[in-house]
Parts: sequence; structure tokens; C-alpha cells
Amino acid sequence: MFNFATRTLTIAIAAAAFTLGAASAMADTPWQQHHAWREQVNNRLQRQNARIHRQVAEGELSKSQAAALHRRDRSIRAQERRMAARNDGHLTKGQQRFLNRRENHVSRKIGR
Repeated sequence: MFNFATRTLTIAIAAAAFTLGAASAMADTPWQQHHAWREQVNNRLQRQNARIHRQVAEGELSKSQAAALHRRDRSIRAQERRMAARNDGHLTKGQQRFLNRRENHVSRKIGR
């Protein structure tokens, strides 16, 4: 059914996928593993920050627009910290959804 070259290629691809998966799982710190929802919210805020900077550099956002977006993102991050502080350092799924909705509003203002 499989010839030698196909089987070798299939094994090589599977080994590479396993290695990459194991490497990405090991990249998480214990904090990231135990606070996955906080990590997701914070990573998204970080990506939005980079998008704001890129839009300013490309001339699609003014500096004052960027400052307003950064203020909103800081507000979301502060709210994330307050929510987590009330829950032993964790976010509930509902809190994560709420914060993501707030991030969606900022994201739409940033553009692509």
C-alpha cells in the first residue's frame, strides 16, 4: 500500500509534528499553565498593542487615536488584574468572555 519513500516521509512528518507540539507545550511556564485564561487575555492585549503601533507607523492611526486605544487596553488589563485578585489569581470563563468582548470593541477600532 505504502512504498518506502511515502512511509519514511509520513514518519518524518509525524515526528516533526510531535517534536513541535512537545516544544510548544514545554514553552509554557507553570504560571501560564495554571492561569490559561489570564494568559489568553494578556496575549491578546499584547497583540493588539503591536497592531496599534503598526497602524501608527503605517499612518492609518494618529498618535492621539493610538493613545486613546492604549488607554482602553490599559483599562482592560487593570480590570483583568482586579478580577483575578478577587478569585485567587484566576479568571472564570465568564470573566474571560467579558474581557474578550471588551477587547473586541478595541480591536474593531484598530482595523486590520
